[in-house]
Amino acid sequence: MAREVTDPGLRPPSSEVALGMGFYATSAAGVSGTLKSDAEDFRVREVSAYPMPVPDGRFTVLRVESRNWEQHELADAIGRRLGLPQRSIEWAGTKDRRAVSERLLSYPGVPPSRDLGLPGVVVRDAYRSNEGVRLGHHYGNSFEIAVRDLARPVGPSLAMYRAVAEELRRFGGFPNFFGPQRFGEVRPITHEVGRALVKGDASAAVEIYLAAVPLGDGGPGVAARRQYAADHDAARALREFPREYRFERTILERLVRGQPPERALRGLSRELRMLFVHAYQSLLFNRWVTLRWSRGFPLTRPLAGDRILRIGRDGTVRGTDATSVTPDNVSECSDLVERGRALVAGPLVGYGTPVPDDPVGELLQEILREEDVTPSSFALPGFPEIASQGAYRPVVVPTPPIGIDALDARSDSVRFSFALPKGAYATVLLREFLKTGAR
Repeated sequence: MAREVTDPGLRPPSSEVALGMGFYATSAAGVSGTLKSDAEDFRVREVSAYPMPVPDGRFTVLRVESRNWEQHELADAIGRRLGLPQRSIEWAGTKDRRAVSERLLSYPGVPPSRDLGLPGVVVRDAYRSNEGVRLGHHYGNSFEIAVRDLARPVGPSLAMYRAVAEELRRFGGFPNFFGPQRFGEVRPITHEVGRALVKGDASAAVEIYLAAVPLGDGGPGVAARRQYAADHDAARALREFPREYRFERTILERLVRGQPPERALRGLSRELRMLFVHAYQSLLFNRWVTLRWSRGFPLTRPLAGDRILRIGRDGTVRGTDATSVTPDNVSECSDLVERGRALVAGPLVGYGTPVPDDPVGELLQEILREEDVTPSSFALPGFPEIASQGAYRPVVVPTPPIGIDALDARSDSVRFSFALPKGAYATVLLREFLKTGAR
């Protein structure tokens, strides 16, 4: 039976619900404000696992600070500036576009002899190593985030924010949703492209990627997207799409040459195409967490049919190394979670994901039926190079220490500071405080 856990007046806005973020874990009222009014208001620094320096190593490791750069676009731009083969740049973790972000990148070759000359990009460090950076090769991220234009004066806002922080502390964490940026900050359609790919419809994937326009979007390229949706004239679209739309133009160039949608999509890097699939998995995970909550199943206590992820000595978890919870070991698994040595996990659905018939498994069955997909759909026979076996993700992120302070005595702004493990979203933690658009 569904339950109302939070105040009905604090239901999330429809834009979040559409991405599966269907509840708040806290019932304390938040104070709305503006996030990311400027890149400087959202500073993130990667807590990195540095490869060992080696004077004549075959890789260069860069620590880069960037402003207003999406990860794939940044890697593409650095690679072109250094004259590297396509897709040479690798990274540990993706970051928000509208932010000042410091992170590690690597590539085979020697360090740059001069500044990269890219706007908003500064190389803070460069050295050689025998090991490059790879996805997930970091521990987490630390954040300093300013929330401006508060709906209340700073004093009452601080008091209300601290009430939320105390509630999160008592609860032990916050829902480990994938944040909106996972689905596209400018156009939240990444998961829609992924859904089409998982269903084997490359034509629909291309159509969504080239033509979809979010409601209210009046930005550059909207007219070109609408024109393409009307006439599907790839040659005309190639003339009209802005030059900075490099990925869309890559697809269009291949369509102009007469290539079918499947081959046109392969003009994009494997990493970007994997991002589409991962975004769809993220949507399913968010929906699963929300459904679990609405059905009254606990988020911080395992049940038979669940999986748990052990926490390593370095504080990290491995999403491919989940332990099944059975009637025989549920007490032991619960004890591990209670002692902070494991976390309840939810499925990132892939072709290897089991779907049991117990009450927990029925949650996933229900979502997959609604989506008209199965775990085997993620084998992607048309794109086996981006097939996903699946993994598990903690359902809750343990509450970190959170600094909450006024920026200055006269401002209408507050600064949050905290650190999160890799994979967790600062915006998801902050939504508990802001409850923007809640009704």
